[in-house]
Amino acid sequence: MRIWDVSPGYLNDKSLLGEHRELHGIISIIQNKKKGYSRHPETMRWRGHEGALRLRHSFVRTEMQLRGFHDRTPLEAVFPIGFWPTVFIDPPERQFSILAEKYKGKQQGRIPLPINVQELWAQHKYSILARDPQIYTSLGRLAATDTSRTTFNRVAMSLTSLLRVQPSEGGLQNALQHMWGYVNTFHPPDNSEEDLQNPGNLLATIQDLVQIHNVTYLLRSTALSELQAWL
Repeated sequence: MRIWDVSPGYLNDKSLLGEHRELHGIISIIQNKKKGYSRHPETMRWRGHEGALRLRHSFVRTEMQLRGFHDRTPLEAVFPIGFWPTVFIDPPERQFSILAEKYKGKQQGRIPLPINVQELWAQHKYSILARDPQIYTSLGRLAATDTSRTTFNRVAMSLTSLLRVQPSEGGLQNALQHMWGYVNTFHPPDNSEEDLQNPGNLLATIQDLVQIHNVTYLLRSTALSELQAWL
């Protein structure tokens, strides 16, 4: 039994669908007070954090949708989310190592597993821009100047925690406009331009254009799926 803490974008299809099943299993155990797996460490760390568990389900669901999978057992996230678990079965940097070993010679996730802090930052930057421009600037500078493994581990923990924070409306719009800059040339002006003022429509259009035109930089972005969970 495993609920990952890193972005679902790093999971391959099998792991992604597997976590989706595990999420429903843990939610059912907690809500219905079932005895099976009730003492499992993964169940125990999520007990009392059902709101956060449902949001993790939303992150998994939006990643599934991006890959063309249908969630036939939807769960709505309940706001406010409440507190997230402070306990990790494995810290984020260790989760990347586990996935790297697990995926040797196998299908990889949508986002390549990062081998250094620069790659890790590039994959998360628009998710962080949606939360806090100052942190976006400071983490970007840190990733550009300090390539140590200690910094990788520290940044991995910070990014994982920051993605659990709800973006502001203005932050969300700011991040989407930056992402739009990569694909707007593929979208000729027409009567639908007004529709793109809606964040949900804009993100959906970005997702479509990124996949149609194989815009690699955004294909490797956590924001491409996770921002949808907040809309």
